[in-house]
Amino acid sequence: MYANINGTKLFYDVDGSSVRIMNGEIVRKPVVFIIHGGPGGSHLGFKPYFDGLAEHAQLVYVDQRGCGFSDEDLPENYTLERNAADIESLRHYLGLEKIYLLGHSYGGMVAMSYAIKYQENLQGLLLLATSPSYKFLEKAKAYVEKHGNSEQKYYADKLWKGSFQSEEELRNYFHALAPFYSTAAASGNAMMRPKTKHSYEPLNKGFGGFMREFDLRDRLEEISVRTLILAGRHDWITPVSESEEIHKRIADSEFHVLENSSHRIFADEQENTIRWITDYLIEKE
Repeated sequence: MYANINGTKLFYDVDGSSVRIMNGEIVRKPVVFIIHGGPGGSHLGFKPYFDGLAEHAQLVYVDQRGCGFSDEDLPENYTLERNAADIESLRHYLGLEKIYLLGHSYGGMVAMSYAIKYQENLQGLLLLATSPSYKFLEKAKAYVEKHGNSEQKYYADKLWKGSFQSEEELRNYFHALAPFYSTAAASGNAMMRPKTKHSYEPLNKGFGGFMREFDLRDRLEEISVRTLILAGRHDWITPVSESEEIHKRIADSEFHVLENSSHRIFADEQENTIRWITDYLIEKE
C-alpha cells in the first residue's frame, strides 16, 4: 500500500488486526510502526522474524523514502529529519492516535528523532541495536580494522566514505560483511535473506554526510515515554556501549543484552527478541 505524503510516495504494509476478542470483550491492539535500518534498507528484512508479534499488536511496516518499494527521491531529501517527518505524516494519513515506534539500527535513530519532536503522539519506543550519536562510527571502524579481512576492509571503506556507485556494489558489501552482522551468518546457520532492493543513494547520503555529525545525546532526556532497549553482545557496528548510553539518558527505559547476537538480533535470537518485545507490549494492556 502507498501513501502520498510530503512530496513522495511511501510504501507501507499492515500485518495483524486492530482488535481482538478477550473474554467476550473487544480489545483494541496497540499499533507498532516498524522502521528499518540502513539508511537504504527495506521492511522485508524483518520478515518472517516479526510475524509472531501480530498476535499482540497491529504492525505497520514502513519503507523509508527512496528505499524498498517507496519512490526514489532527490539525494538532498534523504535526511534524518525527513524520515522522522514522514513517519508523523503517515500516522496522520492512517488516522491513528498514539502509536508505538520500533526502530532497528538507523531506524532507531529515526525513532529517537521522532520521539524528541513528536512525543505527544507516542505510546512507547522500542530501540533495537542502535546508537544515539556519530560515536558509533569510530568503534565500528576500529572493529573492522582489527577483525576484517582485505575484502571486508575494502567494502567497509566504501561505507565510511559513502561512495557506493551501484546496487551491485552494495549487495557485495552485505555479502562480504554478513558474518559481522549476524552470529547465525558467521556460523553458517542464517536464514536466506530476501532479494530486496539495495538503495545505495540514501546510504551514501547518511554515512558520507549527516551521520558523521548526528548527535541526539543531549536531547534524549526529553524522552519520557516508556522505552525498551535491546542490544547484541557481539554487535560490531552499534555495540552494546551505544545502547547503554541511550539507557543512561532515557529515564523510563529498560535495557537487555542478547548474549548470542550481533547486529541482527531478531535473526540471531528471534525467540528472545520477540519475548522481550511481547512482554513490553503486554505490560501496557
